[in-house]
Amino acid sequence: MSSSLKLFRKGKVRDVFDMEEELLIVASDRVSAYDVVLADVIPRKGESLTRLSEFWFSKTKHIIPNHFLQRVDDRSMRVTKAERVDIEWVVRSHIYGSMWRAYTKGERNFGGITLPDSLCMAEELPQIILTPTTKSEIGHDLDITRDEAIDRGLLTNDEWHVLEEASFRLYEFYRDEARRRGIIVPDFKVEYGRHRGGLIQIDEPPTHDSARFWSDKHFKVGAQQEAHALDKEFLRAFLRECYGFTGEGTPPRLPGLVIDEVTKRCVGAYEVLNGNKEINDLHLKSLDQVLKELGGEARSQRI
Repeated sequence: MSSSLKLFRKGKVRDVFDMEEELLIVASDRVSAYDVVLADVIPRKGESLTRLSEFWFSKTKHIIPNHFLQRVDDRSMRVTKAERVDIEWVVRSHIYGSMWRAYTKGERNFGGITLPDSLCMAEELPQIILTPTTKSEIGHDLDITRDEAIDRGLLTNDEWHVLEEASFRLYEFYRDEARRRGIIVPDFKVEYGRHRGGLIQIDEPPTHDSARFWSDKHFKVGAQQEAHALDKEFLRAFLRECYGFTGEGTPPRLPGLVIDEVTKRCVGAYEVLNGNKEINDLHLKSLDQVLKELGGEARSQRI
């Protein structure tokens, strides 16, 4: 279907086609890490992201309208065309990832909230925090404040307050729904657009690519969560710890075992959140287990 349509935008992992008043979003099996698209693909990734997007979008229209219209096939969906607000709204309930790394370097102010000195990795924050960033197709996104966003003309003060409230309300819904399936959502990112004078949610809801999904049963403060997580942090951790790759230079090729584990997590995110499976059914391997099984194979895959 997409072959006869005009390409509207080619993203890191999704291709977007123009249908005049609508767009067709086709989720590929490409995978990115540290804002770099890797050479290897993840089987069934596009299908899983599309189905999980449909799952969430159909449940949250009462909070804020969204662009989802219809799933066309396993990896494609029709959406309303909107003018994107060039901000990513990152909501966090736990300290982890880039936030934790900044915290260990002495940063204490995040999203206008000053954190105490005593936090441990993966600990729940004293309050839910919104840390918006610029939206960049190439390179890294940068933190942005309300005043900076308004001064740059990205949105009005009223729009900021509407989208700030929507981001918190969406997070609360995702958190509560996921908790019913034994999943903690410690952070996620969301985007919005303008359509016919109103604001709507666009892009994607929490998926393997745009959120973290931790196992409530296996959660432990102060520990890495990747062994039982259904998000992309396992892949990032593998690239960082095995190759020292954090986005600079040519990314390494992924061993088959790593591709298998990323596939389990990506497909599993949909299967667990929709209630078809539990995390233990996926038989995930930890990063230490994978590195032990690979031995010297991983480094021999470097390109």
